[in-house]
Amino acid sequence: MEPSLSAFQNLPAAPVAKKHPLTDTRHGISRTDDYAWMRDANWQAMFKDPSILEPEIRAHLEAENAYQQAAMADTEALQKVLFAEMRGRIKEDDSSVPAPDGPWLYGLRYVTGGEQPKHFRLPRAGGPEQLLLDGDHEAEGKAYFRLAGAGHSPDHALMLWGYDDKGSEFFTLRVRDLATGEDLPDVIENSGGGGAWAADCKGFFYTSVNDNHRPDKIFYHRLGTAQSEDLLIREETDSGFFMGVSDTSLNDFILIGVNDHETSECWVMPANDPTAAPRLVAARQTGVEYSLSEGGDVFFILTNAGGAKDFKIMQAPVGAPEPDNWTEVVPHKPGRLILTVSAYQNHLVWMERENGLPRIVVRDRTSGEEHAIAFDEEAYSLGFQGSMEYATDTVRFSYSSMTTPSELYDYTMSTRERRLLKRDEVPSGHAPEDYVTRRVMAPAEDGEQVPVTLLYRKSTPLDGSAPCLLYGYGSYGIAIPAGFNTNCLSLVDRGFVYAIAHIRGGKEKGFAWYEAGKRGAKTNTFTDFIAAARHLDRENFTSHDRIVAQGGSAGGMLMGAVANMAPEAFGGIIAAVPFVDVLNTMLDDTLPLTPPEWPEWGNPVASHEDYLTIAGYSPYDNVTAQAYPPILAVAGLTDPRVTYWEPAKWVARLREKSTNDAPVLFKINMAAGHAGASGRFQRLEEIAFEYAFALKVVGKV
Repeated sequence: MEPSLSAFQNLPAAPVAKKHPLTDTRHGISRTDDYAWMRDANWQAMFKDPSILEPEIRAHLEAENAYQQAAMADTEALQKVLFAEMRGRIKEDDSSVPAPDGPWLYGLRYVTGGEQPKHFRLPRAGGPEQLLLDGDHEAEGKAYFRLAGAGHSPDHALMLWGYDDKGSEFFTLRVRDLATGEDLPDVIENSGGGGAWAADCKGFFYTSVNDNHRPDKIFYHRLGTAQSEDLLIREETDSGFFMGVSDTSLNDFILIGVNDHETSECWVMPANDPTAAPRLVAARQTGVEYSLSEGGDVFFILTNAGGAKDFKIMQAPVGAPEPDNWTEVVPHKPGRLILTVSAYQNHLVWMERENGLPRIVVRDRTSGEEHAIAFDEEAYSLGFQGSMEYATDTVRFSYSSMTTPSELYDYTMSTRERRLLKRDEVPSGHAPEDYVTRRVMAPAEDGEQVPVTLLYRKSTPLDGSAPCLLYGYGSYGIAIPAGFNTNCLSLVDRGFVYAIAHIRGGKEKGFAWYEAGKRGAKTNTFTDFIAAARHLDRENFTSHDRIVAQGGSAGGMLMGAVANMAPEAFGGIIAAVPFVDVLNTMLDDTLPLTPPEWPEWGNPVASHEDYLTIAGYSPYDNVTAQAYPPILAVAGLTDPRVTYWEPAKWVARLREKSTNDAPVLFKINMAAGHAGASGRFQRLEEIAFEYAFALKVVGKV
């Protein structure tokens, strides 16, 4: 018997979900959903008050938790060991390198044993630290607590901060007086978290989230007034678009962004006049994206307009930013994807990715001379932090690889000098020379080459005997970085090969890589992942029954799809907050993310073709009578992104259809949402649980 099945013996009976058939007919096609009852009829209110969850649903979810606890009982000691290892690699009393802004240096730090960050600042001229916000104090007595962004006002006197204490991502905003440390009476409920200060610091702009969890309004709040008196700046009536608000580096403008996954629109208004009408930059055109970065008297515009699939950089006067006034600064180059752009007084800086690797490019705004910041490792990750100051010659970036802990640098743009500010410590010890990181290419079904990043110990035998954790995502154009991850060392040090499959649907190989993994081409994402697994098996990095696949959210959908398409290719599957009920969700425009998601997946309400495409791969709809590997699903009750009933239904159908005895476990956090537990150590407990499952599957418990 293979380890994946022999590890799970003498389990108690799994919960058997009741069936209450519900038939839905669209485009002349009828489907029956036996488990639709798991969706709470009052789910919108339940997200804000989980105590009102329907008793029958609560009882079923609690039975699922009891079952997975029993199934994983023999790993409890291992989970504690894994947790201790992962915690031991974290410098508990760690602090960021404070970043300059005017007379202050701003940063955040953690204390030993602390779950939440503490925001602080130091006088730039020297002096004692000032504690601005103590996350641990604010979280006291709460089962869940997550801080949103904390942004200081331009005059450094106030701080706008937000929190979510239910996991539902409805954030409450507060304003702190930084002289007294006390919060003002102002309270904003149901916001998207964060906001943008007006230039006079007498109020701020924020995004309001409606009952369907869509940010659809921008308001201005004047300090000292009630939320009911807030001034509506702009409302988005198309439920397929989300809104956001931000300021600029010179605090001259407020930017209002409207976007879905393929189309964007920007509005600009002066930061010193909340009553001014926002000015449209360029009207939305389907498939055209653009964003603004202020550069003094011009805006720099990152856009794919005019067929620039991998984006280009334009500029326009701040007083006339309309497309007729755009001129080209950095041309489009196919295969070189420009990711972000930041403007400073004398330099323009952008991040780009070519051949799967990122680099930072700096241009002198006067001479036009360019140079790149790049590294030599086979696979690595760069993060551009920039600067909060506009008139600066110094920007900040981070670098890491699968073997190299994160390093933070200050970079002087005029002299091209790098100064190492900090190298992340691994208190329990880490010797990079003991590990190997590689990038291999897996041939896809259609001949494309799928990059796969690998990490393993030099001592790990590459004879097919090593277990493997294979991670994938492949949606929304998100590229998975090949960065340092201390958690995965707990698997690698036990002989695992840790692998990341950079499959289509991400942008690792440019925008075309993304397009080749969305909508009608979505199945490329799944077949790429299966191809990666089979390549690792074929090349003796591992064996098919030693591969544990892992993915979360849209990556959880990937897990559900590959489980249906090639269950024999995997020894086990971990699906975190898995988006597995794709067809039902995309048919329901009352759900928080459905209309904005149609450009990514297709609109099965309006299109018969899109309906058939999604129906062809939707994991829940394609569970069939076959042998599945052991599967672990993880979810959060108040998750507005992937609602809890999706994995609950999927698990029930898997148990009903599976033809073998491989267990299907479902762990649901009854006090959290999409991101799981909010504290840094609480989150490690969840990772330890998932890793214990992976180790159990391959017989290492």
